[in-house]
Order: sequence, then C-alpha cells, then structure tokens
Amino acid sequence: MNESQLPAEQFPALSALPDAQHGFTQRVTGLEMSHDKAEALARLDGVHRRIRDEHGLTGMPFVTAQQVHGKEIGVVDSTIGGDKCFKNCDGLVTNRRGICLGIYVADCCAVYLVDPVRRAIGLVHSGKKGTELAVVANAIEKMIAQFGSAASDLVIQLSPCIRPPHYEIDFATAIVRQCRDLGVTSVHDSGVCTACDLTRYYSYRAEKGRTGRMLAFLALSYSSLSKPAR
Repeated sequence: MNESQLPAEQFPALSALPDAQHGFTQRVTGLEMSHDKAEALARLDGVHRRIRDEHGLTGMPFVTAQQVHGKEIGVVDSTIGGDKCFKNCDGLVTNRRGICLGIYVADCCAVYLVDPVRRAIGLVHSGKKGTELAVVANAIEKMIAQFGSAASDLVIQLSPCIRPPHYEIDFATAIVRQCRDLGVTSVHDSGVCTACDLTRYYSYRAEKGRTGRMLAFLALSYSSLSKPAR
C-alpha cells in the first residue's frame, strides 16, 4: 500500500465548512479482514492513525462510542485528557476543538453533524435499529440542549451505507426524513451503497460478518479559535 495514497474520502458539503476536519476511510488492500470486529479494528488501527495524521489530526484525543445499536449520545468535554470510548453510546457531540470523534461502520450509516454557527459537531452510528430509535434525532436534540444549536443551522452528511436491494429497508431515507422533520434543511446523502462496491468498502451483510470497518472521523479545527460565536 502506498502510504501517500491512503484510502479515505471527503464530502463536499463538509469540505466547504472551514471549521470541520473530516474523512471516511475506505477498504484497505493487503490486510486480511476475515476476523471478528475487535481483531479487524486492531489490524486497521495503524492505517487509520496514519490517515488521521494526514488530515492534520496528529496528537488529538481520539474519542469513539461503544456502538450498541441504541440511541444514547455522549457529550465530550475538555476534560477528556486522551483517547476514550464512551460506553453504551452510539453517538458523540462536542464543541471542543482539538478532539477527534470516531465512528466505525460496515453497512450502518455514519452521520456527521456540524453547526457552523455555534461551532459544535456530532458523529453518530445509525443502522436499522438505531434509525428506528431515532438516534440521529437524539443527537440533534442533544446539540440544541448542550450548545444552543438551531436545527436550521446544522449541516448533516450521511456516509455510504447499505441500501436496497442489498438490504430490506432504506434506513438512509428514514434518517434524512427524521432530520428534516426536526427542521434541518441542509441534509446531504452520499447515496452510495457499501454492498455494491466491495473494492472500496467493507460490507457486513455482503461479507457475512467477517470483514473490516470504515472509520468516520470529525474534528473542529483550531483555526476557528479566532472566530466569534453568534
């Protein structure tokens, strides 16, 4: 693998926001991934660290969620101190700069939330169960309560995820609808199906559970320090 071309993609709607540093990793060639989740993540860890470094996130605390297919959202504050996994959570929100949020997916959707006005971010894991529980809506409501965000200010991006006909329901469409029902107008869906392109993505369904994970990551850049909050 050529380390100058590590597999990650970005989304135009988020790239247009000066405060948000983000990425979505792709399949890593040359790594055997026919293992359980813990082993797969251990094998991918070095590559994912290098990708975060390439995006200017070197040395930032890396904060993840346990991802239990629920609806709980963890609030990340400045006392985090180092890498941490929030137990029993499927999403994270913060208004702290210099903290990198991470969510792992392999068919479920990683949902990025950015408030460019209050300068707050969120990252959520939402598959079939999480969408039924409205985990993304819960994250939006958490940002409103914690940071004074307005739904109409949010920019929301859906990652590649599994879709019909490879899956029985279209939970991406349900996520978009839930966001719009709360008043979010800037909702962007990649429209890409993970099970349709196994050269670029891992797919839990297509690979029968023995596969790797894509990492969605999101951080507030330090450059926003000089910008006044509204």
